[in-house]
Amino acid sequence: MTQQQVIHGTMKQKQRGAREQLIRWAFFVIGLIILAFGIALTIKGKQLGIGPWDVFHVGLHKQLGLTVGTWSIIAGIVVVGFTSIITKTLPQIGTILNMVLIGVFIDIFSFLLPEPETLLSSIIIFAIGLVILAYGIGIYVAPELGAGPRDGLMLVIRDRTGWKVQWVRNGIEITVFLLGWLLGGPVGVGTVIIAFFLGSLVGYTLPQTKKWLDICIQRGERNENLNKGSLRTDHHDRASQEIR
Repeated sequence: MTQQQVIHGTMKQKQRGAREQLIRWAFFVIGLIILAFGIALTIKGKQLGIGPWDVFHVGLHKQLGLTVGTWSIIAGIVVVGFTSIITKTLPQIGTILNMVLIGVFIDIFSFLLPEPETLLSSIIIFAIGLVILAYGIGIYVAPELGAGPRDGLMLVIRDRTGWKVQWVRNGIEITVFLLGWLLGGPVGVGTVIIAFFLGSLVGYTLPQTKKWLDICIQRGERNENLNKGSLRTDHHDRASQEIR
């Protein structure tokens, strides 16, 4: 193999890697936007109650003003700052994007979405929001580009204390839920549903979205080969069925 062939092969690998990273970042950002849309829908259906962190954010909004999305960002900044001090490391770009984009798009969608007028419409909006929320989490987690601020805090506490993840997560969720409830955040059966069933939904959506990500990456590689290779009459799609 000549030096020119080696250089050409290295360039192709870099291009392939850059294309894969672009696809992963697209999934990540789109997932965050979908997640924010799901959160906004559950907040609109707040007659049923909302998730623990959102109870906290809405409670702060009621007591101190500012928007729910703004409080989501502020809470994220506090959590990221605390985590960074404890770990003595700077936050990843994915963590910062998670914190900012979710807060911004919660406010955008909350402004655009109409208020439900009946209990039935609140139930429908909440149910749709819960499913969309689960898919948003699956899509943004699948590329593995950085944990959100709350997940990062959970992992730090686990590492420092040796406690089990579920204990740490439940402790954090209960703490913010109680604070939000004291601040007047909406609590109800929906809060319980999100606390106990969202994880099960994500257990279904995450493998599915990982499969979608793998298919998109493989299609990008096949398109590159089709564009650069000789024409054939027997091109077939062979999408991998494996889940990372």
